[in-house]
Amino acid sequence: MGDTYHTLAASAEASLTEKRSRFLSFAIPVTTAEEARDAVKRFSKEYFDARHVCWAYMLGSERLDFLSNDNGEPSGTAGKPILGQINSFNLTDLLIVVVRYFGGIKLGTPGLIAAYREAARLAIEAGEIIECHKKETITFTFPYLAMNDVMKVVKNPEITIVSQTFDNSCEITLSVRADSAPALASRLSSISGVTLR
Repeated sequence: MGDTYHTLAASAEASLTEKRSRFLSFAIPVTTAEEARDAVKRFSKEYFDARHVCWAYMLGSERLDFLSNDNGEPSGTAGKPILGQINSFNLTDLLIVVVRYFGGIKLGTPGLIAAYREAARLAIEAGEIIECHKKETITFTFPYLAMNDVMKVVKNPEITIVSQTFDNSCEITLSVRADSAPALASRLSSISGVTLR
């Protein structure tokens, strides 16, 4: 997969009606499990009158951190199909919540799976898929005298300064694309007085 991954640029939503049951689907970019859980709580509160608030999320550029929840629907009929759509679009850092208002007609297991899958797909397609780059942070210290040389290296649109402390001894933390990190670390190391942490 290299140093790139895909997610949505912003939140998106869609809706679907299946045999009088209404499915409202929301795709929300998130970066932590806590952020995802907070969003699920907000939707559960906002749609307290809905029969089910089902969800799934995938996190991290390696796509190893994921979770899904059927919220009272038969096991495997809601969370898994939602997660399946995140996977089929090869996305990460994304939470999808599908709110179901029961319409009085049972959909059965295959019907539920198809409806939740479709609702999740529509929410993803309503959004804009973007490519992101894996980031790495580099922290280093240097004497104040080396400031000019250091600044020549870090003043670059590809590099973000996360934090900096200027005193007798200075410290900077940078964020840079993972594939550029080794070259940047090497350039910084070649400056007299710079110590990578």
